[in-house]
Amino acid sequence: MYKNAELFDNNALLFEAMLKDIESATNYVYLETYRLNDDTVGHKFRDALAIKARQGIDVRILVDSWGTSVSSSFFTPIIRNGGSVRFFKKFKFFLALFTKNHRRNHRKLLLIDNRITYIGSSNYSVYSLGWRESVLRIEGKITQYFKKTFNDSYLIYLKYHFNKFSFKKNIHVGDFKIIQDIPSIYFQRIRKEYTKLINQAKNEILIETPYFLPGYKLRKALMDAGERGVSVKILVPKHSDVKLVDMLRNKYLGMFYKKNVEVIFYTPNNLHAKCLLIDNEIFSIGSANFDYRSFRYQYEIILVGSHPKINQDIRSHIMKTMQDCEAFDFEKWLTRPFLEKAFEWLMLPLRYLL
Repeated sequence: MYKNAELFDNNALLFEAMLKDIESATNYVYLETYRLNDDTVGHKFRDALAIKARQGIDVRILVDSWGTSVSSSFFTPIIRNGGSVRFFKKFKFFLALFTKNHRRNHRKLLLIDNRITYIGSSNYSVYSLGWRESVLRIEGKITQYFKKTFNDSYLIYLKYHFNKFSFKKNIHVGDFKIIQDIPSIYFQRIRKEYTKLINQAKNEILIETPYFLPGYKLRKALMDAGERGVSVKILVPKHSDVKLVDMLRNKYLGMFYKKNVEVIFYTPNNLHAKCLLIDNEIFSIGSANFDYRSFRYQYEIILVGSHPKINQDIRSHIMKTMQDCEAFDFEKWLTRPFLEKAFEWLMLPLRYLL
């Protein structure tokens, strides 16, 4: 099921590897992403996929219609050569504005020939070219299982509810587990998996996430771990691309600090990586952020497993991230301006949607 794996944290190197693998495709190329922009990065992938379509390769693209701002005409070179492009759930106004429109396809997969899978955090845009990411390239038959998840999404791209049975099943593949999430207040498979792993941790919890707004159960699990002596480190960007999330996140930092949960700020640019490592034994990597929005309202996918090389690659990645981080300053946080504190309270009702 597994032959080789490589972790990418640099988008320039990642895109170069992806394009090379696309060029080698002889059967199919399936791409599922939240954002693909009309810029030089988007053009490179569109043109590479158009070439494969012209060669008779099965090319399918599924993009989220909210995250991806381009029109269908952008993909004309692919479509006219036999490829297929679908936009996941068109944005609806009026009655659906604050309900169904928040249910976005946030998954990020590139699948090639039942032999190569890319899963992780990266979108396809110049805008995010310099961000620090986490994307796993994995070779082996596990790709055929990701192909099933892609085809399920691809077939129901205009519907607002997945089949509740097929889309709530975890897929076990050797030492790996593919977890798919659908919008739900009650089920939230990824959140439950993270809570279980955190509760079971004995020595160390390492988390990278661009947006850190965990709900009550996850907050409690993290603080309980800190209090029982587990080293808990949460790496987040000092300034993400969503400032409102940063402001609301800051409200909880003092509480975590008092319970021995270290929040560490990445400073060079945006940390967009989404990965987790427990006791250097169990890893998770995929599209899900550590926040209400991902767990409640978005279609997400992660890979969880135990594999020495991948564990070590993720650990090395996180340790390298830490080299460009600064610690949370509790005393400075206590003396932050009153208006900032007031704004944090005013933002609380929106925490589920950010």
